[in-house]
Amino acid sequence: MPRKARVKSVTGIYHVILRGTDRQQIFADDEDYVNMLEIIKEYKDLTGVEVYAYCLMGNHIHLMIKEKTTEISQFIKRIGTKFVYWYNVKYQRTGHLFQDRFRSEAIESNEQFISVIRYIHQNPKKAGIVRKMSDYPYSSYREYLAAIKGQSTLIIDSDFVFDIIPKDLFIETNELEAADKCLEVKTESKVRLTDQEASRIIEKITNCKNLVEFQKLDSDKQRKYINKLYSKSLSIRQISRLCGVSKGMIEKYLKM
Repeated sequence: MPRKARVKSVTGIYHVILRGTDRQQIFADDEDYVNMLEIIKEYKDLTGVEVYAYCLMGNHIHLMIKEKTTEISQFIKRIGTKFVYWYNVKYQRTGHLFQDRFRSEAIESNEQFISVIRYIHQNPKKAGIVRKMSDYPYSSYREYLAAIKGQSTLIIDSDFVFDIIPKDLFIETNELEAADKCLEVKTESKVRLTDQEASRIIEKITNCKNLVEFQKLDSDKQRKYINKLYSKSLSIRQISRLCGVSKGMIEKYLKM
């Protein structure tokens, strides 16, 4: 079945989601997050793409960007390719890290723009990772707080955004309940533990600091640990995302 063509934005602005293969973790430690931000900054400068918002979550990335001479597909391909090469060398692995096709929605009005930037910044809070948006270090929200104070920023093109959301209203606007429907990553309806809590349990039980180390364990150890993790209220989807094991294999281990 042929792929559905992307909706072309009249404004050139898009909300993009880049997700890990099989919803697995993309970032294993702080260095991974920082490296991705540096790569986004590098290709932003090289291509002229404008970045209005970003949020790096454990297994997916949100970006709100405006394409100019470089189309968003090329921009996403370049940042993804460079990060995967670096990631595979670091963790001594091979193969894909991201899903082949990223998701996108066209941003065509100021109202939609405000709704999406709010949704992106609220992601970590809604996921239960932090209590306040300003506590999360890997989203553009902190950069906007710095820009409001007249401080320098790393990635965001804040002038354009402040023409739509005045500085004195930016915090209040982002704090409003994000009731509008945006392009999102579907999660389980009943998540017993946050991924942050689950990650701590995984490290304590397995002594693996990231999913790459877990993937290198032999099958007997993986089976034993997966059964223990499941007994600690981690869901099958969480174990799959955070340990890099397919849901089918997890279900098989749980039946053994």
